[in-house]
Amino acid sequence: KVFMDLMRKMSPEEKLQRTFEYSALVRRFAEAGLRQKYPQAGDREIFLRAAHRRLGADLYARVYGAELPL
Repeated sequence: KVFMDLMRKMSPEEKLQRTFEYSALVRRFAEAGLRQKYPQAGDREIFLRAAHRRLGADLYARVYGAELPL
């Protein structure tokens, strides 16, 4: 109830800003999980593994090819 009351009081701009912030937070959590699973991976590999999760195998292959075969 408190959260919904706060949301109702926000302007559309504030709501959009919060959406971007929450999206970035979720992305960072996902990347942190990948870093735990693949501790030797560099930034590019983490990026590609996250992209594979978000896009699915088919679209990932079309966009990134075999840069990191998963």
